This record gives sequence, C-alpha cells and structure tokens, in this order.
Amino acid sequence: MNLYHCMIELRQESRALAFAAAAEAWMGYLQSQRLITGWRLLRRKFGLASGIHTDFLLEIEVPGLTALDTAFSALATSDETAIRLYDQMHKQIARVDVGLYRPYPDPSQRERIALI
Repeated sequence: MNLYHCMIELRQESRALAFAAAAEAWMGYLQSQRLITGWRLLRRKFGLASGIHTDFLLEIEVPGLTALDTAFSALATSDETAIRLYDQMHKQIARVDVGLYRPYPDPSQRERIALI
C-alpha cells in the first residue's frame, strides 16, 4: 500500500464543512471507480502544529505505483461527473503540498534498487 499524502490549506472564503463534504464526494467517486482503495481527511486539532503543517491532511491509499498511474490516466479522460466533483472540492483549496509514502521498512528495501 502507498499513501498519497496531501497537506491542504483552504481559501479564506471556504468553509471547512463544505470542503469536507466536497472531499467526501470526490474521494467516494474515486473509490467507487476502484481508482483508490481508501482515504481519510484529518484536521489539525486546536490549531496545534508547527509552521509547515497545514489545516487539513488528506491521505489517499493506493495499492502501488501502477494503481496510482492508472488513477492519473483515468482522471485525464474524466467524465462530466468526475469533473464536477473535482471542481467542487478543488475550488476551495488555496494551497496543497503532496508526497507519496509507503510503509517502512518494507521487505524489498527499495532504497538499494537504482537504475544507475
């Protein structure tokens, strides 16, 4: 399993509950299309965090890099429903920083594998 990790700050005019509903609709759509295996939305508690931590954290589960590539390819040719759901969520976001994580240590120790 891999986690696509999104640190999100909303636009000033956005409302947290509206964003959460839009994220749920979009992630639910992706899950119904079997493009992701799971997700969760977290919000910073009591504003407690250091400077780099954003208000929201969205974690999206995919089984591997092939599945992530398949999801990105499918979204490039999205239907009208997908576009509408994505836009409803994305228009509320001011900034997002992403990263891809995996459980560690893993059995294959991929750090030792390189092309060069």
